[in-house]
Amino acid sequence: MSATPSPRIVLVHGGFVDGSGWRAVHDMLAADGHRVSVVQNPTLSLEDDVAVTVRAVTEQDGPVVLVGHSYGGVVVTEAGTHPQVEAIVYIAAFAPDKGESVSALIADPPPGAPVPPILPPRDGFLFLDRERFADSFAADLPPADAEFLAASQVPWGVDALGGAVTNPAWREKPSWYLVATDDRMIPPPAQRAMAERAGAHTVEVPGSHAIYVSRPDAVADLVRQAVAAVGAR
Repeated sequence: MSATPSPRIVLVHGGFVDGSGWRAVHDMLAADGHRVSVVQNPTLSLEDDVAVTVRAVTEQDGPVVLVGHSYGGVVVTEAGTHPQVEAIVYIAAFAPDKGESVSALIADPPPGAPVPPILPPRDGFLFLDRERFADSFAADLPPADAEFLAASQVPWGVDALGGAVTNPAWREKPSWYLVATDDRMIPPPAQRAMAERAGAHTVEVPGSHAIYVSRPDAVADLVRQAVAAVGAR
């Protein structure tokens, strides 16, 4: 009888960026011997992104730990009900409940919370103000790296922002959550509240919204915890 393969890891990026930001996390986990895949979502609509992510899951030859950053948390919340997915890991991410979308979760920010510099939609797509990108999204990255992220923004579809979750995976699967304590895109109190609601195993790490780039060590450590838990089962 062949051994059950160790859990595969699938990384899902958020809005305004692509999968290349996962490079350091990918390399750390791959160096451990894990098979890691990085999803490249078009971020046009939640439905499309879930379909792309599910395809990445079904390409794996065993159980999957699904990891999402920011808007990618919405994607993995919906896609994570796939039977191959054994655990969900949220990295400074949205973790919506049934019927919730990013649009709904950011509609009523707490008093004093920083407001992400999202520009008015153009032709159905959103961008962050390039001049304010570093401060809001990537304040702990070297200036040149933050400027590159600002310059290489991926248009985020309004339909993706408004896409609502139908069946949240965290209600039936174990989850882990990394709170970025210096985040200026998703307020840390909101991250803590979503993590608590999901019953997630939670860690807090100093870092910006781009913590998956600036602190890949901490992100990889949390993913390893989820992989170990799945493997132990």
